[in-house]
Amino acid sequence: MLSLDLLGVLAFAVSGNLLAARKNIDIMGSLVLGLCAGLGGGMMRDVILGRVPNSLQEPIYLIPPVVTALTVYLLGQRALHARVPIVAFDALGLGVFATTGTTIAMDAGLPFASAILLGVLTAVGGGMIRDVLANEIPAVFNGSDLYIIPAIVGAGLTALLWGIGWFESWVALVIAALVFLVRMLAWHLEWRVPSPMRGWSYSGARSVLPRRGRLFAFRRPSGRDRGVFAPRRSRKTAEPDKRDGED
Repeated sequence: MLSLDLLGVLAFAVSGNLLAARKNIDIMGSLVLGLCAGLGGGMMRDVILGRVPNSLQEPIYLIPPVVTALTVYLLGQRALHARVPIVAFDALGLGVFATTGTTIAMDAGLPFASAILLGVLTAVGGGMIRDVLANEIPAVFNGSDLYIIPAIVGAGLTALLWGIGWFESWVALVIAALVFLVRMLAWHLEWRVPSPMRGWSYSGARSVLPRRGRLFAFRRPSGRDRGVFAPRRSRKTAEPDKRDGED
């Protein structure tokens, strides 16, 4: 499980370093973002469990953020437009940490629901710290697409299979891959959960959907760019608004 945990650290560290490059943050700031993204969620989990964080007990956890910060720094201009890789590495870390965080919580003897909660916290905690430090709306809160739900599903599957004794290393990889796939599809296809009705449109739904399907026809109108984690279509529709403002 250590290797899988390190993969999650690496993935989130890369997302933090690439975000730092897009924000024109220097190499030390990039290292800080990478460390916070890669280690933040696990530290929160371990503190709640009342133990010394794994990243402080095992110095090997510090290697991925340092290596990725140097790598992104050497990439230079090529890292400035790496928006899709940021989302992809973030999704990979989300899937891995949802699995490893839940297994650590289950191994510590926590109840089913508590283990899922800690697994989700492990998955989203580092990314939240990264986004706040980089002055981005955290992906958990920006309402653009599914983010925390894939983590909940992954943590729930992990806890369930652990509880019935069917959890193996290959199962952890499958669950992490499933969370990654769902998250990327949600980002690309703009899968969303219901939000407050204000600012949403219902036009056209009555003519194309049966009565029972109309609840899910609400779509947020095109607006301003909601950050690097906003879906691709939302960002494209926001561009004309920006040009109009410049004129």
